[in-house]
Amino acid sequence: MKHSTTQQTRRGHRGPARQLGRTIAFVLPVVLVLSGTLAVTRVNWSGDPSDSVLTATDVSSAGDARKSAPRAPQDVLRDQLLTELQEKDPGVALTHLQQAVDERPSLARHCASIARALGRAAVRVYGPTRAQSYSRPVCDTAFASGVATAHG
Repeated sequence: MKHSTTQQTRRGHRGPARQLGRTIAFVLPVVLVLSGTLAVTRVNWSGDPSDSVLTATDVSSAGDARKSAPRAPQDVLRDQLLTELQEKDPGVALTHLQQAVDERPSLARHCASIARALGRAAVRVYGPTRAQSYSRPVCDTAFASGVATAHG
């Protein structure tokens, strides 16, 4: 009987530690891969420091650029296009989105999410009917999808 009590005690002490070890063994490689992937996406692979798509600063935040971490190219592009949408119209922003994706194919995977953000912003600025009138096949139907989700 003493033998079975010892076995139960050992299993009881080993359980939480083993579970914690398994969790760390699973989570650690995932975290390392994701952090490496994010680091690679922030590198300016073009070698051109004046490239407007990859520049982490814009006119309004030039002074803060040294204090904050560099932003991802797709974030900079999205912010530029959202400003352009408000200052001009969604058609101009969509044209510039298509040009940016054509010039930088690495931005293609972010095209749909940027177009949806433009669609949602267009509804806020122009209303659903007028925003939908700017819809065009940039990044498939992502702009129209953004308009529909903001309206619905």
